Amino acid sequence: MIVGIDLGTTNSGVAIVKNGAPEMLPHGEERIIPSVVGRSPTGQWLVGTPARNQYVLYPENTVRSIKREMGSDLLVQLGDRTFSPQEISAFILRELKSIAEQNLGQPVSDAVITVPAYFADAARQATRDAGQIAGFNVRRIINEPTAAALAYGLNMAEDQMVLVYDLGGGTFDVSLVELMGGVVEVRASHGNTRLGGDDFDLLLAARVAKQFEEQHGINLQEDRRAWARLIRASEQAKITLSAHPFAWIKEEYVAEKGGVPLHLEYEISRHEFLEAIGDLLEQTLDSVAQVLEDSQVDAEEISQVLLVGGSTRIPAVWELIANYLDIEPHMSINPEEAVALGASVQAAIIAGQPIDAILVDVTPHSLGIEVAQVRLGRLITDRYNVLIRRNTTIPVTKEEIYSTIHPEQDTVEVKVYQGESEIASENKLLGSFKVTGLKPEYPGELARVTVRFDFDVNGILKVTARDRHTGHQKEITVEATTARLSETEILAAQSRVEEAFDFPDETSALVERAKRLMDGNGLDPEEHNRLQRLMNDIQEARSAGDVPRLTALEDQLLDVLFDMELDEEDEDGEE
Repeated sequence: MIVGIDLGTTNSGVAIVKNGAPEMLPHGEERIIPSVVGRSPTGQWLVGTPARNQYVLYPENTVRSIKREMGSDLLVQLGDRTFSPQEISAFILRELKSIAEQNLGQPVSDAVITVPAYFADAARQATRDAGQIAGFNVRRIINEPTAAALAYGLNMAEDQMVLVYDLGGGTFDVSLVELMGGVVEVRASHGNTRLGGDDFDLLLAARVAKQFEEQHGINLQEDRRAWARLIRASEQAKITLSAHPFAWIKEEYVAEKGGVPLHLEYEISRHEFLEAIGDLLEQTLDSVAQVLEDSQVDAEEISQVLLVGGSTRIPAVWELIANYLDIEPHMSINPEEAVALGASVQAAIIAGQPIDAILVDVTPHSLGIEVAQVRLGRLITDRYNVLIRRNTTIPVTKEEIYSTIHPEQDTVEVKVYQGESEIASENKLLGSFKVTGLKPEYPGELARVTVRFDFDVNGILKVTARDRHTGHQKEITVEATTARLSETEILAAQSRVEEAFDFPDETSALVERAKRLMDGNGLDPEEHNRLQRLMNDIQEARSAGDVPRLTALEDQLLDVLFDMELDEEDEDGEE
């Protein structure tokens, strides 16, 4: 069994194809889980909703939006340990693996995992590493808009030209996909890996924080816990504004001034919210325009537009696209599930299930090497020569011949870049290697080197350079040296994640805090009984698998703890 996984910035999900149709594999009542990892004060590891719930209590011990750091050399501190982005992502993937195994009643080892179409090579490699750390054999890495098109494509009887507009929690992609006789061919892709709903939350939170500072002279962004609470409240307000013209952002005891607790209470209108995020939404149209230009397709040729990603629920997104393309967008599949469902379709195809669809994907970035050119007797260096142009169908192989600059030159350095600038150094350096011992094919002539690029369906590039005369060659599989893990490092990371993955109680962060309060002497009998009733209700909801009630009760317990902890601090201060 091969599962399809959407490893999202904000939420993640796992799906399979059953009886010819893709379906999500749920976790209780949850069809997707938050992409959040945390460690409680008692040292217990939390993934998903429990981790998200503890974020406002312990933001310093909780990690959100790690997907934005994939491919970087960032290290995340959680408790007394540090983790790479691959390891944090592996926690999420390990949880999805567990969810799949609970649903299917059998071990699950193989997966297709999605990435943003505009993800760089380093981020794709890091995603594959995360899958390995989590215990998966990663059969394929596919682009998110492509996966969404696969999910929709199952029910499309006629040939169509479809624009997939994917605006998620942390990334944005737009792809033009052609559906012809069961073939799903991506014509062009463009996007921004650092634009999404998280940015909308931050802009709204900053707007409210500014108003609070003007009123009270306190900057909430300087208090990690207060800022975490405000970001979460802003996210809820954003969701409310998708269905209502106004939303309240309310947080009690968010700060203190002169010993007096301060409450935050701010009503935000949909107009104010759109005013805050308008520039970011307009930026997405630049990518739409670029995709149409790259594919040489006019807007009139588009059959329909598919909205994918949770942030497309914002009504202004629908209006923006409808007005720009003069087409009413479709959202017939849950936008937060479409990518995982499509990944499961690709997984089923790989597994040999009878599904009438063939995926043809493209490379989102141009790939080439640095060269020097002689023009009018002058040597011009730092030039970029493209072998594989962006939006080329993959897998693809390209080969070119290059000459040395001087007859006596016996060494060349091959520097591999990714990007669109004609100046090599302005692009992203993916890797480099040297070929030595070069000899010309004929005396007095320049030595010649054949450079070959092999770009596979997972977006992994293999570069080979061969001396035409001697046949001597060197090769590398291009990867970001700071982000790619060795086999030894992957095994070590697997052990660390496995060791930490034994979660005794998903609600432990809150429950343990409540127990410490109850064990102290600061609560009166009424407060003690109130906490005990809440904890009993939480246990009952957890045993019944009632996730919505469990989440509501945890939020309620969170509010009660804030009130009681504040009272306890006040009493300590009076002493």
